[in-house]
Order: sequence, then structure tokens, then C-alpha cells
Amino acid sequence: MNVARVLMVAPVRTLDTAVAWYERLLGRPADTRPMPSLADWHLTSGGWLQVFEDPGRAGSTLLNLEVSDLDAELAGLAGRGLSAGPVQTGGVRTRFAALDDPDGNRVTLLENPVA
Repeated sequence: MNVARVLMVAPVRTLDTAVAWYERLLGRPADTRPMPSLADWHLTSGGWLQVFEDPGRAGSTLLNLEVSDLDAELAGLAGRGLSAGPVQTGGVRTRFAALDDPDGNRVTLLENPVA
């Protein structure tokens, strides 16, 4: 299998509420709104996040985002009115903290997930 991109999809109940929250999480507006029920953020050249209005599946997703400086990202979240935590450790070097979007989708920020 030759994968060109990885796409994460967070199903939500109400798109406008979710978009506002993800804009605070990511610190910027969506890159595209290709249809009324969908918003896209292009996080890396090969990794996208979509928020998709699907009330029946809302709150069922786990999203993991690798960051280079967990403490700086947590401070940035706090400055935008969001809090994650507590900071936990896993393995030898990995640190992580999680928060939930308004529908209960879990977003975990990971620092040093691969040794």
C-alpha cells in the first residue's frame, strides 16, 4: 500500500460549534470549507484534520497530534481558553496531555512519541 496522505475525521453534532472549538485548538481558521457539513485543516503536507457533521457518530474519535514542545503548546491552549491535562508520561521519553472537544472527541497532544 502506498499512502499519499493521512486524514483524521472528527464527527461532531453541530459543525459551527465544533469549528469554533477547533479554531481555538489549532490557533487558526479552517483551511477549507468544501461543503456545508465539513471543515478541513491541513496540518502537515501529508496530514489533514476534518471536522464533519455526523451526530450519530459524534464523540467517538481519538485524535493524536505530535508536537515538538508540549509545554509551549499547553501554554498556547491556555491563552486561547482551552486546558488539557494532566501531563502524563509513557515509555522512556513520551509526554502527553489530552482534552475533549465539545462532543467528547479526545484530542491528545504527544511530545517525543518515537525514541
